Amino acid sequence: MLSAVYYLFLILLCTVFMILSAAALVLCRPFDKGRRVVHELSRILVRIFFFIPLRWRQTVQGLEHVDRSKQYVIVLNHNTVIDIPALYYVPLNFRWVSKREVFKTPFFGQYLILHGDICIDRGRAAEAMEQLLREGKSWIARGASVAVFPEGTRSKDGEIHRFKAGAFSLAKEAGVPILPVVLEGTRTLIRRNLAFNWGNRITLRVLPPVPAERVASADVHELTEEVHDAMCEALAQMRGSARNA
Repeated sequence: MLSAVYYLFLILLCTVFMILSAAALVLCRPFDKGRRVVHELSRILVRIFFFIPLRWRQTVQGLEHVDRSKQYVIVLNHNTVIDIPALYYVPLNFRWVSKREVFKTPFFGQYLILHGDICIDRGRAAEAMEQLLREGKSWIARGASVAVFPEGTRSKDGEIHRFKAGAFSLAKEAGVPILPVVLEGTRTLIRRNLAFNWGNRITLRVLPPVPAERVASADVHELTEEVHDAMCEALAQMRGSARNA
């Protein structure tokens, strides 16, 4: 019952913020090419979502690695839809790369459109890569970072699986650093019956970025493996710390 009430509240809250975001997009477009105002409204929405349930806890580590004056290709592990709001704890203006089907989801799809996120068709790999590079570089040129799930799909077991090359190719072509982010605890916030876990704990850890110079000099496959291994190691450390707490 409590979960149903909170879902209803979220629908109303999202409706209000969708209207505000649409107004901000129209009013601020002439001087806000990076849609920073729309992004900040999304950050406020996320903070409200996580703040109201008093027993939810979010721990954010490694923010000292984030330089707000820079643009990054952000890569993060993917377990559930909750990964998306969790990333808004990272103080950067970013655009998501998402599959076409997500844009058809009520509320969520409209937010992606307002936000300016990059819609790709995973069934057409060559076209998807071309679009990722073209639109990703365009947003980076406008002062925004780009966030990508390099696994390409959700992990079914909570482990970090093989990465695809798209995010790393984008960083290389755009000449920007790669910012790895590891999430733990997002997959337990919503139970299989869609009820919320009211005692949930989420940990987000920002790892040291791979500098643009390293990105430029390294092979894409080498970069992919390097970041994958660093994120797997960080996830194991986070789980070990949680067991020992």
